[in-house]
Amino acid sequence: MPADQSPGAEVFGEAGDLDIRIAHDGTWFHQGSVIHRKALVKLFASVLRRDGEGDYWLQTPVEKGRITVEDVPFVAVELSVKGGGEGQALRFRTNLDDWVEAGAAHPLRVVAGAAQSCNAGNGGQGHGDERAGPRPYIEVRDGLEARILRPVYYELAELAVSAPVDAGAPPGTLGVWSGGLFFPLGSAV
Repeated sequence: MPADQSPGAEVFGEAGDLDIRIAHDGTWFHQGSVIHRKALVKLFASVLRRDGEGDYWLQTPVEKGRITVEDVPFVAVELSVKGGGEGQALRFRTNLDDWVEAGAAHPLRVVAGAAQSCNAGNGGQGHGDERAGPRPYIEVRDGLEARILRPVYYELAELAVSAPVDAGAPPGTLGVWSGGLFFPLGSAV
């Protein structure tokens, strides 16, 4: 150990940029080919980290390498609801079969997307773009998020209620309760 390094300090060999990409839909690629083995994707996901600059890294105890993530590394593909009202618990299953309950440790957030014609940007095929309109996310762990798929978001929207007066939200704000917290989804206006 170098004299200027304290015991327990992290030392990583940096592998630089790895040819690994996580697509917008949560599909993992290596050298342009889909990684089909879910167990391998789960292994990579277990060492996935995000730094303060927003870069994503696969980090083992001895080495780390930067990867490309088009949006966020995970997608929420299923919603489970327990209870109702302020005591409601909303659980989301990710594409890697992890369950996350929305609350203080796993907050929900919604990013307003640009309004876009369903024909824009896709050759006039008439298919909606997941990137148009509101984009909801839930934190999975340590700053890593899952984008909530549109069908799951529609289920979530069916549970929306008006924001409580003490929430500090603008009038007309709708949202959901989970883990004793109110999470705004958008405005009814």
